[in-house]
Amino acid sequence: MKKLFDDRESLHDQVRLLKSQLEQRNGVDGVQNPGENAQENGIDPHLLELQRDSNRQISELKFKLVKSEQEVTTLEQNVLRLEGQVCRYKSASENAEKIEDELKVEKRRLQRELRSALDRIEELEVSNSHLSKRLEKMKANRNALLAQQ
Repeated sequence: MKKLFDDRESLHDQVRLLKSQLEQRNGVDGVQNPGENAQENGIDPHLLELQRDSNRQISELKFKLVKSEQEVTTLEQNVLRLEGQVCRYKSASENAEKIEDELKVEKRRLQRELRSALDRIEELEVSNSHLSKRLEKMKANRNALLAQQ
């Protein structure tokens, strides 16, 4: 965009320079050579050619200026569109990070619960094993008592 602005300023400067040169030539030729090489309506053909060339250059520069301004407008619209995308992506990223943090907290909580449940299962299995052994001993003692009677 800076390049386009510089080009635009350069074209403006060229237009001003050509206009001032044209005015100087019109003034100088008109004052110094009022009667020399006069043709139709008292206008110098060389001056007409210079004026045509200047007008053509001015037209070309104006066209380039319009084209540059259109490019600048297009680039500005692209910048606005891209800034909007950046804003949307940034908010989506922040939202995803928030969700990720929440999921990490949930994962830690579930892992604690799992460890707690596994510890409780182990305790119950040990208790079950101990109670099963006591039950076997009681059955053996009862069978022994019944056998003695």
